[in-house]
Amino acid sequence: MNIVVCVKYVPDATADRRFESDNTVDRVDVDGLLSELDEYAVEQALQIKEKRADEEIEVTALTVGPEKAVDAVRKALQMGADKAIHVVDDAIAGSDAIATSLVLAEAIKKAGGEKPVDLVVCGLASTDASMSVVPAMLAERLGLPQVTLASVVETQGDQVRIKRDTDTATEVVGGTMPLVLSVTDQSGEARYPSFKGIMAAKKKPLETWSLGDLGVDAGQVGLSVAWTQVEETAARPPRTAGEIVKDEDGSGAKALADFLASKKFI
Repeated sequence: MNIVVCVKYVPDATADRRFESDNTVDRVDVDGLLSELDEYAVEQALQIKEKRADEEIEVTALTVGPEKAVDAVRKALQMGADKAIHVVDDAIAGSDAIATSLVLAEAIKKAGGEKPVDLVVCGLASTDASMSVVPAMLAERLGLPQVTLASVVETQGDQVRIKRDTDTATEVVGGTMPLVLSVTDQSGEARYPSFKGIMAAKKKPLETWSLGDLGVDAGQVGLSVAWTQVEETAARPPRTAGEIVKDEDGSGAKALADFLASKKFI
C-alpha cells in the first residue's frame, strides 16, 4: 500500500507572526513548525501501517512551501514516515488553496509513479489559514472519493470506514481505496519522535521537487492568480487593564451580566 500524508509548515502560533508588504503571511523570517493538525494525519497513517504489519506499506510525507518548510516533513520522518517530498519554488509564494491543491495533486501523482497512491491523508485544516478545503480539492483533482473529518479510522483490505462527529449526529462513512481521507484532532494523540526515530530520520529519503519537476506552469500558481486575497491587516491591540466588578451592594451579578452583554458574549 502506498500512503501519502500532506503536511504543512506554518508559523508558530506562540511566536511573533507577521505579514509581508503584500499582506501574505511571512513564512521566511518567523519561527515555524509542522502544523499540529497535520500531526494527527501522520499519526493515523502510521497506525494504519502498524496495524497491517504483514503488508508492505510505505508512508510518504509531502509538503509545499519555502526552504524552511523542509522542517515539516523532517518531523514526519522522525515520527515514523518512510520518506519525504518537499516541493519548493519561488513562484508558489502567495498561492491560495486552489493553487496549492494543484501542486499537491501533481506531486501525489508523481510520487505514485508506477504504483499509484492508495491513500491520501490530510489533517482537519491548517492552523494558519484554517480553510479546511484542500482535501476536497485534492479528491476532485485526483478523481478520487473522499471521506473527511474522521475521528475514528478503520481499514480492512481496500475498505476504509470512519466515524464523523457532527453537531447533531455521529455518522459512519465508508469508501473504497484509492481515496482521500482527512482526520480531526479527535482521531488520536500524535506520537512524539523518539531519539531512535530522530536518528533514523537522518538516513531516510527526502526529495526536493520544483514546479518544473511536476510539469506545473508557474502562471498557474502564486499571488497574482489567487482567487482569495487579504486586503488589509492590523496589529493586535495591546492588552488593556481588566475591569473589576464589585458586589458590595448585591448588584455585582447584574453588572457582570451587563458587561458580558455589552461585549456580545451573552
